[in-house]
Amino acid sequence: MDNNEKEKTDGRSYGSRLKEMTAVLKKHEITQGITPEKVRLIIEDLGPTYIKLGQIMSLHSDILPKKYCDELMRLRSDVAPMPFEEMLSVIDESYGFSWNDVFARIEVEPLGAASIAQVHRARLKTGEDVVVKVQRRGIYDVMSRDIALMHKAVKLVPPISLKEMVDIDMVLDEMWRVAQEEMNFLTEASNMEEFARNNRDVAFVETPKLYKEYSTAHVLVMEYIEGCQIDNKEELIKNGYDLDEVGSKFIDNFIRQVMEDGFFHADPHPGNVRVRDGKIVWIDMGMMGRLTEHDRIEISKAIQGIAINDIGMIQQAILAIGEFRGKPDEAKLYEDIRGLIDNYGQQDIRDVDIAAFLQELMEVMKANKISMPHGLTMLARGLVQMEGVLADICPDINMAEIASARMKVQMFQKFDWKKELKDDGKLLYRSAHQILELPGQLSEILQAYKRGQNKVNLDLHASKELAQLLHRLIRNIVMGLWVMALLISSSIICTTDMEPKLYGIPVLGVAGYLFACIIVLYALIKHFISVK
Repeated sequence: MDNNEKEKTDGRSYGSRLKEMTAVLKKHEITQGITPEKVRLIIEDLGPTYIKLGQIMSLHSDILPKKYCDELMRLRSDVAPMPFEEMLSVIDESYGFSWNDVFARIEVEPLGAASIAQVHRARLKTGEDVVVKVQRRGIYDVMSRDIALMHKAVKLVPPISLKEMVDIDMVLDEMWRVAQEEMNFLTEASNMEEFARNNRDVAFVETPKLYKEYSTAHVLVMEYIEGCQIDNKEELIKNGYDLDEVGSKFIDNFIRQVMEDGFFHADPHPGNVRVRDGKIVWIDMGMMGRLTEHDRIEISKAIQGIAINDIGMIQQAILAIGEFRGKPDEAKLYEDIRGLIDNYGQQDIRDVDIAAFLQELMEVMKANKISMPHGLTMLARGLVQMEGVLADICPDINMAEIASARMKVQMFQKFDWKKELKDDGKLLYRSAHQILELPGQLSEILQAYKRGQNKVNLDLHASKELAQLLHRLIRNIVMGLWVMALLISSSIICTTDMEPKLYGIPVLGVAGYLFACIIVLYALIKHFISVK
């Protein structure tokens, strides 16, 4: 097929798909507005690639409102697998030679099939049982086309809907970036190697062996893991495992990944965790989260702030983690954090729901237009999944208590006495130096004040009730001044012979007294109405 024919075919493909998308949008009456459930139903009708994109976006509570993320998490991506022969041809094309040169056999029935890839059990010619993950043919082009069409279709979304809450074009760009990363299996291979290095000294944790020599951007080969799925309580008990011990080690290792490595499994649902030979085996490293050391320290400070009811500490942590989109309103942020403290501040650290706390912390950041690291949203979602597993297999295990213990150990291990003493010494020196400078600075301020060069900028924030009180106070003072002025002026007029007169009293003086009485009467009526 020459280039002209290909362009015509692509044009027909785009046109056909755009008509299909438009029909789906009309079916769900998108012009009448958007709801979380409607978004999910539209995505399900649009097909597997959109389902995958929706699942990716369910991780982005930093971009989408939480209610949309929660709804998108309900999406399922089990789809019909590629025909077996087509799957083999993808392997051949990726290797540049026949799959028979590497594998003794590949089972026809896949272990699972999703939007981007499907997984088959196989055996290498060297005898090892493996899993081979094969990318769907042409999935990159399909997703690229669909993203481009979604940019066009978004213009059909009415202005009073989701577009008010979020930049949809930005969301689509982020979806495509994440999808591209997930479609490159060499990235997942690199994740597996890094995860294995980080956990090589953890006796109860394993990672499937990666066969890097047989892995490409479209084919991933790794060790086949049998074992028990971590939420299969009956099988675990049958094999002699203590469920509380399994749950404790599971959450302890996850917290270690987050707080020590800053590189953690972002999709720890039961299907991605096995228990084999007394060890927890983490599989499927396609979706991993990252937190910098700076972010980890600030998250720890935020949790400490909750534990000691320190609003300032939490505020400083939020400002250190995030980035304001526009002019910050620190007074509003302070009040929002106070609300967070009211929910959690009275609880013992062991009773704090860390997942719920992080979710509410992110909602505070979003409400104050603070951008947050993507790793934080992935952590919050991962903790929710961890809580679900623990609630199923060992409901008596306290995740917050294990996390608190792990954080204390880490802080003690990483505490550098020399550095802390050096930093405290510098702080003490700077403070002493600034105290010595205070008399001179105060003298300069007073001199500037005498010359009329000082300016004071005040930024006052009043509650609605306080504003109303001030308004009534000022109104009453003004009316009091009016009454006083009328009484004084009327009394002076009454001592004169000004014409005309009423019963020997100047009419203008009488009018002044009447106006003063009317104002006093008005003030009394307003007072009794406001009291009621």
